[in-house]
Amino acid sequence: MTEQVEFKFFGLTIPKLTMGYGLLLIAWGASFSVGSDSITSWIPAFVGLPIFVSGLLCVLRPNKKKIWIHIAVSFGLLAFLGGFRFFAALGSEAGLFGSPKAAASQLMLLVTGGVYTWVCVRSFIAARKNA
Repeated sequence: MTEQVEFKFFGLTIPKLTMGYGLLLIAWGASFSVGSDSITSWIPAFVGLPIFVSGLLCVLRPNKKKIWIHIAVSFGLLAFLGGFRFFAALGSEAGLFGSPKAAASQLMLLVTGGVYTWVCVRSFIAARKNA
C-alpha cells in the first residue's frame, strides 16, 4: 500500500495556503479602506473572509475538507473574475489615474485569485490521481 502525499504549494498545504490567502485579502481590504468612504474598497476583505473561514474549517473538520476547499476555491474564482474589472478601468476616460487604489486592488485580485484557483485545481487533480 502506498502512502498518499498531501499536495503542497511552496511548502504549504492547501488549507494553510487558503487561510493565508484569506488573511492577505482581509488585510489588503482593511489597509486600503482606512480613510475611505467607499464600501467597495472592502471587497477584497469580503471575499477573503469566507476563504479564510473555509481554510480554518478544513483544519478543524478534516473529514469535510473537500467541501470547504471547494467553497474556498469558488470564492477564489470570484476574486479572479472580479479582478478583470482592472481592464475596464484601463478603457475608461479616467483610466488608472482615476483611482490608483482601486486599480491596484483589482489587479491584485486578478493575479492572486488566478494563482490561487490554479493551485487549487492542481491540488484537485493530484488528489484524484492519489485516490
